[in-house]
Amino acid sequence: MATAKFKKGKDGYYSTNVWDGTYKDNGKKRYKHLRSKKSSKDLERIVKEFEQLRDQRQAMIDSDILFIDYARQWKVLYKESNRANNTNKMYDNVINVHFDSVKYIKLQDVQRSHLQLILNGAKGKPRTQQQIVMTFKQVLHSAVCDRIYSAQSFADIFDNFESISYKAKEKRPLTPDEQRAVFKADFNLMDKIYVFIIYGCGLRCGEALALTESDLNLEAHTVSIDKSHDISDNIPKKKTVKNIQNGERTLPLPDNVFDAISSYIKQLRKDGRKYLFINRDYKPMTKSGFRRMWGRIIKAMQAVSESPIEDLTSHIFRHNYCTNLCYQFPKISIKMIARLVGDSEKVVLEVYNHLMLEKEDSISAVNDALNLEQKVEQPMERKMEQLNEMVS
Repeated sequence: MATAKFKKGKDGYYSTNVWDGTYKDNGKKRYKHLRSKKSSKDLERIVKEFEQLRDQRQAMIDSDILFIDYARQWKVLYKESNRANNTNKMYDNVINVHFDSVKYIKLQDVQRSHLQLILNGAKGKPRTQQQIVMTFKQVLHSAVCDRIYSAQSFADIFDNFESISYKAKEKRPLTPDEQRAVFKADFNLMDKIYVFIIYGCGLRCGEALALTESDLNLEAHTVSIDKSHDISDNIPKKKTVKNIQNGERTLPLPDNVFDAISSYIKQLRKDGRKYLFINRDYKPMTKSGFRRMWGRIIKAMQAVSESPIEDLTSHIFRHNYCTNLCYQFPKISIKMIARLVGDSEKVVLEVYNHLMLEKEDSISAVNDALNLEQKVEQPMERKMEQLNEMVS
């Protein structure tokens, strides 16, 4: 007769402790207490099922933490230190504003209906709904990895979830009137140099605002990018661009903007000034200072434009730069375009591939390829004829 694996305790239960797959702060294993009132065999079944779940990394640690509290912890631990300030603000908005509707729900009780409730609160705002789903999913995925949320519950929510339909506003380059206004407008000197820099080099706003006179090599006609200023909280914060693929780069200064930029840099060096773009107190430009400068730029351009200048941003100048580079394809490679704009080849292809397709001429390419073959074959045929003549 087989001996029972577990003995009944004084409380009438068969019980045992099973490792749940995690460790305490002191490095010792954490155990889960399992029991059955039926029989030793039934407890064996319970243990086996638990161990299978543990081995599948689905065993859950009991936790009373609220979903919103866990989300805040997740943001601080995993996002705050390695994300741009605007991205952190997006997470803060989603968690503190939109997750508020389920603020009393325990993490382990979160269901599909809770996500839908949050989305209903952002009805008519598809971009916000996208951000909600992205954040909600990342938070729960983290909880699954921490073994305080069921992997099956995660799958139940997202396996058949319909993605939010949202199309970002299509980017545009400068209009012909805006391009003419760049060189016709009566800017003050600093505003003019900012416009010429973003027009001729396609810099991000933060990259341009972080420029110092030492970043420009007037002999080589180049500008070096190795930093950026984040002005989202008004006071500029210096950031590295090393975390961006091709972020650190050296760009040529085009001839049509070089003379003005060169004169400005020489004057800065003469005056002992460091930054190209400053506030009235000679300190690096703040967000409020930039708004004032951009307002002056728009006003000066509008004064010489034959059509209204609408929704013009600093980033449109960057898009204009990228667009014009792509129109030079295949004279310039995608790899070089990515280096110049300070982005990955993947991003360049995703955003600008349609422009490169416009430049492709498949009929001419095929004809050129065939003509090339004929040019190679004809001399070979002639050589064979000459060889036959020599042999005969």
